[in-house]
Amino acid sequence: MYQRIMVPLDGSELAECVLPHVESIAKGCGVKSVIFVGVVEPIQFTGGGADAAGYFLKDEDLRQMEVSRQSAVEDYLQQTMSRLNYDGVNLQSEVIRGKAAESLAEYAEKNEIDLIVMATHGRSGISRWVVGNVADRIIRSACVPVLLVRAPGCIPGI
Repeated sequence: MYQRIMVPLDGSELAECVLPHVESIAKGCGVKSVIFVGVVEPIQFTGGGADAAGYFLKDEDLRQMEVSRQSAVEDYLQQTMSRLNYDGVNLQSEVIRGKAAESLAEYAEKNEIDLIVMATHGRSGISRWVVGNVADRIIRSACVPVLLVRAPGCIPGI
């Protein structure tokens, strides 16, 4: 039933709480591929090319920041995969660019993903995405099943 599972990760331990679940599904369902996906969102400034402190950045500086961020996500995904052993399941990584939820849903459709497995909450910040918000938007926009995993230690009702 599930041949290709997509696992969005943002570098947080909370997002990684899905990994034991992914392993169980992969081994128990005869999954062929698990694709770990990281998203590099575009850098956004409120006014022109100025950053939050009011400094103006050159286009080359912005490109270098994007390259650096993409490289960091690629390294993180490779390190994560190196810790895993899903017995015969092909593990892959992919870094995509764009708004997290929209890019992930689009990736799932274009790459014939059968199941998306992700945590309900991740981390937030200027270079990270909020998985709670992303998870909500993916549920609404993805055309494949989405398995949401609550992080350990969650408190009912929160």
